[in-house]
Amino acid sequence: RIIIHLDMDAFFAQVEERESPQFRGLPVVVGADPKHGRGRGVVSSASYEARKYGLHSAMPISQAWRLCPSAIFLPPNFELYSEVSENIMRIIRSFSEQVEQTSLDEAYIDITENVRSTFSAIANERDRSEVWEKAREIAGGMREAILKQEKLTCSCGIGPNKMIAKIACGMAKPNGVKVVRGEEAAAFVEPLDVEKMPGIGKKTAAILRASDIRLMADLKKLSEHDVEDLFGIRGKVMYARVRGIDEDPVVAEREVKSIGKEITFEKDTRDPELLIRTFEQLCTQVAREVAEQELM
Repeated sequence: RIIIHLDMDAFFAQVEERESPQFRGLPVVVGADPKHGRGRGVVSSASYEARKYGLHSAMPISQAWRLCPSAIFLPPNFELYSEVSENIMRIIRSFSEQVEQTSLDEAYIDITENVRSTFSAIANERDRSEVWEKAREIAGGMREAILKQEKLTCSCGIGPNKMIAKIACGMAKPNGVKVVRGEEAAAFVEPLDVEKMPGIGKKTAAILRASDIRLMADLKKLSEHDVEDLFGIRGKVMYARVRGIDEDPVVAEREVKSIGKEITFEKDTRDPELLIRTFEQLCTQVAREVAEQELM
C-alpha cells in the first residue's frame, strides 16, 4: 500500500492569517479569551510564530497568555474553518476516491491504485523507487492545488501504512513532504521515542520510561506476550506497529460513533441550578445535531 497523511499547518491560525494578512509573521493564537491571564479554556491552534514561545494546542489559555502576552488572541470561527475544510477535502478527493477525513484539517489518502496503474510492473528495485517518486508527485500536486485555491500550506507524510504516514507527516512539518518507503518502515520506527507511536499517550509513555523503555527499539525487544500484558487488547496491534506494520485500512466513509458538546465555566462551581441548566442546554445541542445528521 501507499498512503499519504495530509495535515494542514496550524490550520485555524493560518486561516485567520489569510483573512487578516496584517497578522502574518506575528504570534497568533486561536482559542478562549485569555482575559489577561485569568481566562478559562484552552488554545485551539497556535501559529508557528507563537510556538516559538512554547505555545501549543490544548494548552490552558491562561498559560499561553503568560508565555506570550503580546500574541494576537482570536476567538475560533468554526463556521469558516468548516467551509475551508470542505474545499480542501474536495481538492484531495479529486486526486483519489480513497480518502479518510479524520478531522477538519487532516486526512489519510490511499493512492495505491493511482500509483500502480502508472507502472505495468514493480518487480525490481528501480521500479519501486519510481513508484515512491510518483507518490511524492501526487502529494506535491495536492499541496500545490490547496495553496493555489485556498492560499494555505500543508504537510504530507507518505508511507506503506497509516501509522508510518502520520509519523512522517509530523516530521515534515511545516510545509514539507517526507517519504518512507515500504522496505524502510521497520528501520524508520526503531529510533523513535515511544510517544511518537499513535496510541501511546503521555501517561503510557511515562509508565514505559519507568521500565527503561524509551525508544521503539526498546519496545521491540519485548515478546508478544509481554507487549499484550502492557497494552491489553491492543497488544497484538502494538506488537506489529513497533515493527513498522499497520494493517488499519483507509476507510472512505466512517460511521459517526458519538456526538458531544462541552463548555468551560468562567469559575469552578457546584451550583446545582447552573449545572442542571447548562447540562440541559448541552443535551439540546447534541439532540439537534443528532436530528440534523439523521442519526438515532
